[in-house]
Amino acid sequence: MTEPAVQQSAATNRNEEFFGHPAGLSTLFFTEMWERMSYYGMRALLVLYMTLSIQEGGLGITVASATAIYGLYTGAVYFMGLPGGWIADRMIGSQQAVW
Repeated sequence: MTEPAVQQSAATNRNEEFFGHPAGLSTLFFTEMWERMSYYGMRALLVLYMTLSIQEGGLGITVASATAIYGLYTGAVYFMGLPGGWIADRMIGSQQAVW
């Protein structure tokens, strides 16, 4: 490689990086960050909303039922990655599942 080609290649790499990482990594980071924020926000408020009385805008469910629903919700969030990943890999295809 000639000297100008090496300099041009280095300049191109610098423009495609974000704090030393590939530029696409920032998209993945921010997507995961907002997904986690919405999930933990839902976890914090779900039982409170379900146990609040109907007159106060809640659902009026007992604490025992609300915590059971909360447990099912939390379990579904983590375990739905298994069938979702299988469907994405086997049926849809890895590229089409992402884009």
